[in-house]
Amino acid sequence: MARTANIERNTKETKIALSLNLDGSGRSDISTGIGFFDHMLDGFARHGLFDLRVNVEGDLQVDTHHTVEDTGIVLGKAIREAVGDKKGIVRFGSRILPMDDALILCAIDLSGRPYLAYDLNLDREKVGELETEMVREFFYAVSYGAEMNLHIRQLNGFNNHHIIEGAFKAFAKALDDATRYDERISEVLSTKGVI
Repeated sequence: MARTANIERNTKETKIALSLNLDGSGRSDISTGIGFFDHMLDGFARHGLFDLRVNVEGDLQVDTHHTVEDTGIVLGKAIREAVGDKKGIVRFGSRILPMDDALILCAIDLSGRPYLAYDLNLDREKVGELETEMVREFFYAVSYGAEMNLHIRQLNGFNNHHIIEGAFKAFAKALDDATRYDERISEVLSTKGVI
């Protein structure tokens, strides 16, 4: 069974169409109007081996906030929908990922309980046209949309581009790990019997 999701979300601030295939090959078609954000989402798809299509029309004349946050909300919902009932999946995933000077830890629990722990030391206002404070807002929105525990921590690094890119790639690898099937797991991996 294909683990896919197609979601559209239209507000006065953004119009978003997103499709996600968790069992893809890393193909992407991304257009948010924010070049660096497109690059990060492309890296997420490529390194997670997800197929991802994102088209966003946002109020960029205001700033990047609504575009980035709303994309995070929709991506989170797509992850939750594509994962489905969670039977047979590993549920937990983690990765420590190097990106030149940056070393980023990401850990995920597809628990059904949203929570974000975020610790990236970004000391520039922007990378490209993306406000660096929006990186946290994106991951917060994803964690709540997907109903996942998401921990992202910087262990080393000083280059803001590398730190952010490392976070997106580590998130991709951890999510790929968490969504994998394990033949030893026949139901939901929880003492409660549900997630």
